[in-house]
Amino acid sequence: MKVLVPVKRVIDYNVKVRVKADGSGVDLANVKMSMNPFDEIAVEEAIRLREKGVATEVVAVSIGVKQSQETLRTALAMGADRAILINAADDVHNDIEPLAVAKLLAAVVAEEEPGLVLCGKQAIDNDMNATGQMLAALLGWAQGTFASKLEIDGETAKVTREVDGGLQTIEVKMPAIVTVDLRLNEPRYASLPNIMKAKKKPLDEKTPADYGVDVSPRLEIVSTTEPAARKAGVKVGSVDELIAKLKDEAGVL
Repeated sequence: MKVLVPVKRVIDYNVKVRVKADGSGVDLANVKMSMNPFDEIAVEEAIRLREKGVATEVVAVSIGVKQSQETLRTALAMGADRAILINAADDVHNDIEPLAVAKLLAAVVAEEEPGLVLCGKQAIDNDMNATGQMLAALLGWAQGTFASKLEIDGETAKVTREVDGGLQTIEVKMPAIVTVDLRLNEPRYASLPNIMKAKKKPLDEKTPADYGVDVSPRLEIVSTTEPAARKAGVKVGSVDELIAKLKDEAGVL
């Protein structure tokens, strides 16, 4: 079984995000970029499936700017077998919208014919949490989202999902789309020998035109602002005062 893993290049999660002075977007000048943490977990899970003999090949795919090659090389260094880069933007500030990404991934799936698509539940830059679900809808495949555990048994995948009330376990028929959550695994570090080997692994470059997909944006960013500073906490003298503040000021009661 072939496993396809979409990965995205995002601002490193350790970096403090800065908004441009004119409010037109996020400042990406001289900012460290890395693989989306949820996608890193998806890559790790795909490699583990191959190590168990469940999967035969792991293919990483990224959609965006040419610099996403670095992200794909990271996936290859972790253990992915080959990669596909779809050059869909020239400017690093242009984020490809989830529907366009899902359409491109659907075209890649039709070409590669994987038995499983593993992707992060969301990207930490836009937090849309939509691509996996849109891809499942376009393909007509079963989906398991927010996976904290994944077991493959023949033509069935058992997915333990993290939901508001706890954990939910579902079974889906393969082929399927599974979006992963943080507690699924702990991604490995790429060793130096594997980083060197990754440079020789196949990395194909494509364009949206190769798949007949229009990636023109449907949304317009009007302005970008930093979140308001949190107000300092206050001490209350009694339970009655606390209840009054929760009711009258916070409006939560």
